[in-house]
Amino acid sequence: MMLQIGPVLALPAPQPVMDALLSAQVTTSAGQADGFQLTFAVSNKSLINLVLLPSGYFDPGTRVIIMVILVGLPVVLIDGIITRQDLAPGNTPGASTLTITGEDLSVLMSYDVKQMCYPGLPSEGVVAAICAQYAEYGIVPEPIPPVLLDVPDPVEQIPTQSGTDLDHLRALATEAGYVFYIQPGPLPGMSTAYWGPEVRIGVPQPALNVNMDAATNVETLSFSYDGLSRTQLTVAIQDPNTGLSIPVPVPNISILRPPLAAKPAVILKNAPLEDSAKLNSVQAALMGLGKDAVAADAVTGQGTLDVLRYGHILMARQLVSVRGAGVSYDGFYYVKSVTHNLKRGEYKQSFQLTRDGTVSLSPVVPA
Repeated sequence: MMLQIGPVLALPAPQPVMDALLSAQVTTSAGQADGFQLTFAVSNKSLINLVLLPSGYFDPGTRVIIMVILVGLPVVLIDGIITRQDLAPGNTPGASTLTITGEDLSVLMSYDVKQMCYPGLPSEGVVAAICAQYAEYGIVPEPIPPVLLDVPDPVEQIPTQSGTDLDHLRALATEAGYVFYIQPGPLPGMSTAYWGPEVRIGVPQPALNVNMDAATNVETLSFSYDGLSRTQLTVAIQDPNTGLSIPVPVPNISILRPPLAAKPAVILKNAPLEDSAKLNSVQAALMGLGKDAVAADAVTGQGTLDVLRYGHILMARQLVSVRGAGVSYDGFYYVKSVTHNLKRGEYKQSFQLTRDGTVSLSPVVPA
């Protein structure tokens, strides 16, 4: 594990800091900000207590980069900002700890409430303009234009922002049926501000094997099928001639979100799309597609693994295959969240998987 700390330019942590590190935890989750927590052993005469804490080395607002090296390849787990520190003095020698908590670089975008106007800019242009303000942290914007074009006419409507940059970016993502998050790496000090659809295509990560004797590479793995989670959403379209509202079902289609299961989850609930009355037809369709995609995930999986036995680092927001769970639950899944737990001589992960139904699409699940 490698640790870098600094105000804007994060530098490698000194050896006494690495020696005092007891554990590190990094959580990456789709739909939420990533976070980290570092726990250090401290004493009254330690460098951390005598020099680093008084000098502000661990103060909120400080940048932290956590990396791991597996099979000679460095992987950036998180690039974030310290938001909290907790000191717990102990009554026995070696029991005192300092805990540092923080979030990814998106927390920088939640500091200031702003009043801004973006005349003539589509949503992806607004995203690029906002993210460009944080270039000093190595953040590169990656906005994907929506599948349905909606460019506001400056004469009729001027897009405005009344709130923090982060709130506005997330609101724009919700309106377009998109997601927004900061992806760290590939090099330390670099990050990508992704604003676009939740991508569920590409090469899956190495398979998670369960109940396969010597080939088993997970410690625990279980699945749940929630029959009430999937909802058929409808959008009310107003007829210009009669003025009547016509409910139109939102189709479950997406180029970047193909089905992961051969047997889709049954739909037991119907509901109208909330907050769609103030939107035009294009905006309502985009929001409906995004909401329907989230509601389609009825099957979830939870488990833990040892990275050394798995041989890879399981990453969130990507696909992974599962083998050995049976006909209904084998196949491809989307990794919704991963928690990295690192201690001396130990690297374990807990994870959550999701998909839209049961039964694998492929008769053979790749390793």
